[in-house]
Amino acid sequence: MMKTVQKHRNQWASELDDLIRGASGGFLFGIPLIYTMEVWWIGSSVSMVRVLLALVLTFAIVFMLNRTAGFRKSADSDPRDELMDTVEAMAIGIICATFILVLLREITLETPLNEALGKVVYEGVPFTLGVALANQFLRSDESASGGEGRNSSPKSSNGAQKDTLNATISDIGGTLIGSIVIAFNIAPTDEIPMLAAAVSGLWLLGIMAASLLISYAIVFEAGFANQRKRQQQQGIFQRPSSETIASYLVSLLAAMLMLVFFDKLNGQDPWQTWLSYTILLGLPATIGGAAGRLAV
Repeated sequence: MMKTVQKHRNQWASELDDLIRGASGGFLFGIPLIYTMEVWWIGSSVSMVRVLLALVLTFAIVFMLNRTAGFRKSADSDPRDELMDTVEAMAIGIICATFILVLLREITLETPLNEALGKVVYEGVPFTLGVALANQFLRSDESASGGEGRNSSPKSSNGAQKDTLNATISDIGGTLIGSIVIAFNIAPTDEIPMLAAAVSGLWLLGIMAASLLISYAIVFEAGFANQRKRQQQQGIFQRPSSETIASYLVSLLAAMLMLVFFDKLNGQDPWQTWLSYTILLGLPATIGGAAGRLAV
């Protein structure tokens, strides 16, 4: 009886890992496109026939991707498993896209159903592809030795301090680079002012919370490459929670500097504008920063 319960717990834990990894991959691949107003407009005006065609085409592409492994850890699956993986990948992608669209107030209770469906399906395509690709390109090597890394050998006090400083600088650099790569193309566009006109107060707090949660999941929970090394990192912010918060602040700073660079913010703007613009661009910047930390 205990063995059966433990087996079921392991299965649920494995399933949760797959879901987190898939959702994290979806955010990595899908977040840049969701800040594109042209996709909002297309989704708002597209016919239901084209929406259905987009779903069928996405399903076919994801099914072919899942034929090579899918977003699960097991590669020895039959067509029925691949079919279920495809359905699950599309469900995760659509749910993630819907969550962000609601968070950014591009879908509200007043949005007509056909407009909401068009936006969700069109924005859900890159999210779904990210879910399907997460395991193939981003999953960590399970055969890697857990004992290797920056903690593998004893160091002197001076050497340990130097390693801590170097690791912290590396984390900051990786966060900045990743933030710029993802958010630099978004910063000069009109999407940020448009979104800022619709969100305020609690919605901004929700965006901040989502940014932190997604960043934490990508780096520490999704099982991507270098996750084990992140758990062993020697930087000043040693705990996952403190590293996530510190990296979020770095990403917000990068977002603000990019907005200033492209003259989207200036000294005459009120502080509320600075705050809302920075938090809105901070979401993709934070996701990029999380990817950047995994790369260092």
